Amino acid sequence: MFLQTFETYNSFNERDLKDKNVVVIDTLRATSVITTALSNGAKEVIPVSEVEEAIELGKSFDKDTYLLAGERNSRKIESFDLSNSPLEYIPGKIKNKTIIFTTTNGTRALKKVSLADDVILGCLLNASAVAKYLYETNKDTIIVCAGTEGKFSFDDIITAGVIYKKLQDLMEFESDDLSKASYFLYKPYEDNLYEIMKYGYHFKRLKELGYEEDIKFCLTVDKFDIVPKLKDGIIRNSADL
Repeated sequence: MFLQTFETYNSFNERDLKDKNVVVIDTLRATSVITTALSNGAKEVIPVSEVEEAIELGKSFDKDTYLLAGERNSRKIESFDLSNSPLEYIPGKIKNKTIIFTTTNGTRALKKVSLADDVILGCLLNASAVAKYLYETNKDTIIVCAGTEGKFSFDDIITAGVIYKKLQDLMEFESDDLSKASYFLYKPYEDNLYEIMKYGYHFKRLKELGYEEDIKFCLTVDKFDIVPKLKDGIIRNSADL
């Protein structure tokens, strides 16, 4: 198995995805939100790129069966039901609902990899579950970090490092330099991820906007044993597919 990591969704070509596992990471906060939503009973999550696209798609669902969710510039979208805070995705709000979801970075990354055969979502909350999935499928794998505003982001690359370590505990594999770098960046801080994450641009922005509880939640390692999987434009628990 060969593991390759890309620092943003703009740094690879679709042809790189052929016949590979693809892991999309947007730890702060899209993939953490989706993982939380499915763990707490949401039926499915449909990622879309644009706000207008989400609103239009909602018209095809019965009113009580779906929720509009997401953010722009880290803030809740006006008229939407939910923001991009994982703390909002509690069973009482989302159980058995379809979540139509759009964010600044994460859903765009998901749309770019949507034609790949096997796309799963990773974050710190499910790092071990992702590593186990990669071990069991044993295919060449690409990790796509969503990044922030098209640029490298600490939170995603460190999450890639955590997944690297979890996978290393399960099997031997080869990897490119960025995959190794993600591990070496993470390793000195494995017992205190907050200490390295706090220097990140996106981390600082979310903290300034008052989302520190979101950050703490998203930095929890292995809270959930679930692997969200994107298939035919819809994200569901891989165990149900």
